[in-house]
Amino acid sequence: MSLITLLDAHLAYGDKPLLDGARFALQAGERVGLIGRNGTGKSTLLKVIAGALQLDDGELQRRDGLRIAFVEQEPEIPAAATLREGLLAQAAVRGATRTSDDRDRWRLQSRLDEYLQRFDLDPERDPANSSGGEKKRAALALALTLEPELLLLDEPTNHLDIDGIAKLEELLLKVPASIVITHDRAFLDRVTTRIVELDRGVLRSYPGNFAAYESRKTEELAAEEVANRRFDKFWAQEEIWIRKGVEARRTRNEGRVKRLERLRVERAERRERLGNVKLSLDAGERSGKLVAELTDVTKRFGERVVLDRVSARIMRGDRVGLIGANGAGKSTLIRVILGELPPDSGTVKLGTNLQIAYFDQLREQLDPERSVAETISPGSDWVEIAGERKHVVTYLADFLFPTQRAKSPVKMLSGGERNRLLLARLFARPANFIVLDEPTNDLDIESLELLEQKLQEYPGTLLLVSHDRRFLDNVVTQTIAAEGDGRWREYVGGYTDWVAQRPKPVRAPASKPAAAAPVREKAKTKLSYKEQRELAALPEEIEALEREQSEINSRMSSAEYHRQGGERIREDRKRLEEIEALLLDKFARWEALEELRGSLGA
Repeated sequence: MSLITLLDAHLAYGDKPLLDGARFALQAGERVGLIGRNGTGKSTLLKVIAGALQLDDGELQRRDGLRIAFVEQEPEIPAAATLREGLLAQAAVRGATRTSDDRDRWRLQSRLDEYLQRFDLDPERDPANSSGGEKKRAALALALTLEPELLLLDEPTNHLDIDGIAKLEELLLKVPASIVITHDRAFLDRVTTRIVELDRGVLRSYPGNFAAYESRKTEELAAEEVANRRFDKFWAQEEIWIRKGVEARRTRNEGRVKRLERLRVERAERRERLGNVKLSLDAGERSGKLVAELTDVTKRFGERVVLDRVSARIMRGDRVGLIGANGAGKSTLIRVILGELPPDSGTVKLGTNLQIAYFDQLREQLDPERSVAETISPGSDWVEIAGERKHVVTYLADFLFPTQRAKSPVKMLSGGERNRLLLARLFARPANFIVLDEPTNDLDIESLELLEQKLQEYPGTLLLVSHDRRFLDNVVTQTIAAEGDGRWREYVGGYTDWVAQRPKPVRAPASKPAAAAPVREKAKTKLSYKEQRELAALPEEIEALEREQSEINSRMSSAEYHRQGGERIREDRKRLEEIEALLLDKFARWEALEELRGSLGA
């Protein structure tokens, strides 16, 4: 018997059908990758299977007593003194423990501690101070602890570094059955036994992994395009016939008229395949041959060395990928290269005639109150890309924003839409040096593949941070990888080449257990109470500064600003300089505390 069966399922939000007669069945032992464009309803489908949402029509059958665990895209942990206690409370709510049985609770806690350690989390950590990534890893740990018969995962690789993704892959291979939403193609290739695509309300199944799906899908799309062209031609011929005039109306037969009416209905109801993002990169003017050079650069945050006498040279046209665990210092290295963060020692030299576009998830904040169009082109209805002048609405359509969406405030956008908007803003500027810090989060597979293609065609210099292994393989020509203790090393090629070339990890001799000492050292090196309070307060302080910065910039860009007087203008400029310096310091401190916390598990 199937674990779950979906029969003629219908579900709509407003007039938009997410499920339109969808059918699906899952057998024990299957690992299904659920894919589809952003906004098609993948997360909604998982919620239906988990029992969190009801269908408008149709039926969902579950095997009696089926144990299901569901990890949402942005999970929350209940308030508690420790991460362990919060997760155990969540498990109790789900009925996973019998409070009268202390042995059952002890076994559950023991398994939970094991999985938390596998995901590099401290069970004693305060959940209130946990980042989104830590909450995601904690939710994954709890889900695996509960030993479900069916595991539902919504974007599980978000916030995980490459080692964390590899660990999750190994763990999922041992789960009885799973349905996973992810855009990580390497993950899908490694884990899945079947790909199910949600496309225009219908679920289509493809046996095998993602590579097998790609081959089948290419053939299907070509056949669909031919069929649509034939249909449109036949429909056009029938429309010509019905409009021939009086003579045709006298001789037409009723059956042909009814057939035309059916064709019109079918044509109107045919839901066209969603378009692709259209990216156009303007490389601007040619930079100098040398883009950046680091010589014996060292950078510390407190006692922790992030960069230890690092030397590297980036030349025009290089495509460099940065690889390293969360907290290794990838973002720090980028900011040192760009001159945003001074090194403690060593020298950084930037080349000549550089036009830099920097996609930084932390600093490229979007004003939630501004419209989508204003975000792209403040004060103008036009953008100029590679010498071509485009209306901002047309430009946004290239990034799959419909006309009415251009007027929407940013706060109404989904995570995927915000990421597309950031990319649209980035590519609206000429640049011969593009720096991308995790650009693939929340992008669907088709958009991700198009971004790959455009970056391959881009004639400028690229510096990329990503945990998407296939994206790295398809885009970069060399990698700079963190080797630990602030040491970085350059390798030729992408992720796969790095795996083949990197030094093999040194294992401790089997006769010498090495568990006790690191645990004692870790317990001694947690963030202090003062540091925890400082870390918790920094996001709000940064947000307040950025809000003030935005207000001053808006005031200065107004048409009447010149009437404020010279004194006010000088004060505003001075304050902007102060805010920029304060933001730089606070971001550096935030990054230092986050990296310290990540390295110590505090």
